[in-house]
Amino acid sequence: MRPNDNQQLRARVEEALSQLRPYLEADSGNVSLVEISDDMSVKLKFHGACRSCSMSTMTLRAGIEQTILRMVPEITGVEALPQDQEWTA
Repeated sequence: MRPNDNQQLRARVEEALSQLRPYLEADSGNVSLVEISDDMSVKLKFHGACRSCSMSTMTLRAGIEQTILRMVPEITGVEALPQDQEWTA
């Protein structure tokens, strides 16, 4: 993937996430885009209350993943990275 293509793809994923952030922030949580892998999988990191919420897996699958896949059909999957690991976006 060319760098400009990657920037445009990231921008589209960020746009999808921006539609969801108000709901996450209402519960004192958030999510950030860490990377989009070569196989077009989005890797996210939960923040705040989302880190320890028992419903975060359901939020990821039923809300975040479905929104990203609908808005950015090139994406093949979405996963949350482990909370105990340091990642830089």
